[in-house]
Amino acid sequence: MNGEGDYLRAFETPRFAQLTPNLIAASFSLMKLLPARFMVDRAHASGRLKRGGRIVETTSGTFGLAIAMISAVRGYKLTLITASTLTEPKFTRRLERLGATVLTIDDPLGDGNQRGRLDRLKQILDANPDIYWPEQYDNPENRLAYARLADLAIRSFGQIDCLVGCVGTGGSLCGTGAFLRALFPDLRIVAVDTHRSMLFGQPVGRRMLRGLGNSVLPANVQHEMIDEIHWVGALPAYAMAHALVRDNGIFAGPTSGAAALVASWFARNNPEMTTLVIMPDEGHRYVDTVYNDEWLGTLCGWPCPIPSAPVQLERVLPGEETAWTTFAWNRRTLSAVLAEQDG
Repeated sequence: MNGEGDYLRAFETPRFAQLTPNLIAASFSLMKLLPARFMVDRAHASGRLKRGGRIVETTSGTFGLAIAMISAVRGYKLTLITASTLTEPKFTRRLERLGATVLTIDDPLGDGNQRGRLDRLKQILDANPDIYWPEQYDNPENRLAYARLADLAIRSFGQIDCLVGCVGTGGSLCGTGAFLRALFPDLRIVAVDTHRSMLFGQPVGRRMLRGLGNSVLPANVQHEMIDEIHWVGALPAYAMAHALVRDNGIFAGPTSGAAALVASWFARNNPEMTTLVIMPDEGHRYVDTVYNDEWLGTLCGWPCPIPSAPVQLERVLPGEETAWTTFAWNRRTLSAVLAEQDG
């Protein structure tokens, strides 16, 4: 539409990298363009979004950038709602250059204040009912968009035995996993979260690692699909991101570092299985932080060695930012796991 053609599609098309003989990385420039464009296309086709219309969404970063790029190309007006702890001046200026209006709300607890952002969004919708809200957390179109990733992986590598990915909205892991498991019923799905995210039963608190985790529970997180859950602290994720650049030439964000850490461990311990890891974005947004030695030097616990293995938990417990823990989820619902914890 409007000549966007192959330009945006290049951002949302993964480059596959063979990290080890049985570990494949689907490395994206901007993965969130995949669901953003799918949802906008569906909204336009159904009449929910008119030409020249307005879009509103809450975002911590990359989905906001994706929807801003689409809005710029197609002429939509866009309002993005974020939290003070997620605001980065350079990134905000980039969004504004794309034509987005960025609203920032306070985040006193440091957990992203997702509830506050959603409250502000609903105020805007109540006053302007014709605005389109992609509703990335609960809209099943988010998950459906990842049929393309599953198709590309199967065409390139055949059978996939394990899928590893981070969870924020649940779209990429649960969407890709559903399509792969339809063909490969024994597919193992490994979720990666971070400490003090509520997605898998931890108490909500301040999180250093962004791009995964949540302080609300999206409907797109399908817990009963998950075989095991890993919680990765910020510092191991940063260290693994550095290793990806050094050892593989992949310049990725810390979310990708967290996913690669877990996937590398799983692949080493399951050499007979072909593992696919989803790495959602590049590292350009983090040059002043994750890839800045001066900034890293201010962090307690840095430098942090890459852990060789996670700590196995018998109960769901939060860890420190240097910790990597895991828990056997065994395809259960969240309520079933929490009931067992309380028992």
